[in-house]
Amino acid sequence: MSDSKKIIRPELTVLDIVSRYRKTEEVFKRYDALAGECICCQALFESLRDVAEKYHLDLKELLADLEVAG
Repeated sequence: MSDSKKIIRPELTVLDIVSRYRKTEEVFKRYDALAGECICCQALFESLRDVAEKYHLDLKELLADLEVAG
């Protein structure tokens, strides 16, 4: 299976996303201000859906930003 078509899904963990698509780390860093803490430090093993819920982030917007960066 090729990574030519990236698919970032809500059930993937932050670690899954950052390890597959290195540029997404920059997106998480931008969202740190909204979250009030480092998402990669505090929620590395949580799903994107759980991260959005935990930090009151717009999941659709976060997914879109990650897709662009990835």
